[in-house]
Amino acid sequence: MKLIGMLDSPFVRRVAVSLQLLGLKFEHQPLSVFSTFEAFAQINPVVKAPTLICDDGTALMDSTLILQYAAALAPSRKLLADDPKILRQQLQLLGLALAACEKSVQLVYERQLRPQDKQFDAWAQRVTSQLLAAFEELEQQLAAAHISLTSDNIDQANITIAIAWYFSQQMLPEVVIASDFPQLVALSAQAECLPEFQCAPFGSSACQFTVER
Repeated sequence: MKLIGMLDSPFVRRVAVSLQLLGLKFEHQPLSVFSTFEAFAQINPVVKAPTLICDDGTALMDSTLILQYAAALAPSRKLLADDPKILRQQLQLLGLALAACEKSVQLVYERQLRPQDKQFDAWAQRVTSQLLAAFEELEQQLAAAHISLTSDNIDQANITIAIAWYFSQQMLPEVVIASDFPQLVALSAQAECLPEFQCAPFGSSACQFTVER
C-alpha cells in the first residue's frame, strides 16, 4: 500500500500513525495538494489527501474511510471497540477531534491562502468558536478519564485527539491557548512519545519507518 499526502495534514498523519499501530506495511509518498498538485493529480485526479493506493491499485480517499479499510486488514488489533457502550463514547470523542481538525484546517486556509483584504472576519470568528468548543468539550471529558497511553491501549479517538491538538499548537497557538487545556497538553505529550507518532512526525518529511507489531 502507498499513503499519499503530507504529514502536516492531521488527516494524513492520523492515517500514518494508525497504519503503524495496526501493523500494516505501507510506503509513504509526501506529496502536497498545493506545491506538487500535478504530481498528485497523476496518482489521484481528485487530489485529495490522504489518498491510500491499495495493493490492487484502488485509490481510497478520506481518512475515516481509509481507516475503516485498514481495520478490515488487521482484525487482531482494534482501534475502535466492539462493545456498543464503549464504541459510542469513542465515537463521540472521535467526532469532536475530527471537528477540531476540520476547523483548524479551515482557519489556517482562511489566514494563509486568502488575501488579507478578502478574508471574512465573521466566518473566521465562527470557525474559531467551533474549534474552541470542540477542544473545550474534549478537555472536560479527558479530565475524568485518567488516561495513560501506550502503543497497546491507544484507540482511534485518542490518536485523533492528540493529532488534532498537536496540529493546532503548530499552526494556531495564538488561537488555541495551551494553558487553557492542560488535559489535552498532557495527552498530546504522551502520544508524541510513542514510536508510531515519532515515526510519522508533523511536517513535510516522509514516515521514517513502519513499526511491526
